[in-house]
Amino acid sequence: MIRPATPADVPAIHAMIRELAEYERALDAARATPAQLREALFGADPAVFALIAQDDSVGEPVGFALWFRNFSTWTGTHGIYLEDLYVRPEARGAGHGRALLAELARICVERGYQRFEWSVLDWNEPSIGFYKSLGAVPMDEWTVHRLTGEPLRTLAERARPADGRGERAGAHGAGTGDAAAAGTGGAAAGTGGAG
Repeated sequence: MIRPATPADVPAIHAMIRELAEYERALDAARATPAQLREALFGADPAVFALIAQDDSVGEPVGFALWFRNFSTWTGTHGIYLEDLYVRPEARGAGHGRALLAELARICVERGYQRFEWSVLDWNEPSIGFYKSLGAVPMDEWTVHRLTGEPLRTLAERARPADGRGERAGAHGAGTGDAAAAGTGGAAAGTGGAG
């Protein structure tokens, strides 16, 4: 059975995130706490959502999908970005992963979203084969870029006031100066791309 996550699922989701991180050889990087997950999923303004795959024979979560909405500047529509998909080893082969993905595809179609996308580690051949069997197409021409830690802080310090009164651009403005000139909101800098 696939269902929306509830606050009572947070401990199980947290445990499965740790299991996934261990499988992906990155357990040390999985620092999210149950409290952070609870706030992100069920706080005043959640921007991330989760589905649970539950084994009805035992009444426990055996998998989850954690996702958020993205937006395509090219199609002018939202889409779904799947952050994590995980099914516990003992529950694999029973269709839980496919059912989680099918439910997310249903949400996309029902809401008029134009795409459903995710990333997969290049060595994870079982998952890559599974995704291809569903009709998913690898976006080989794209490379993910990420800022974290000190490089993120260093770039943030370079932000200039948007209006000369000391206010900085945020959620309601794109800002001015280097970022706008570089075209970071569109294809000119390569970040908008397929939108």
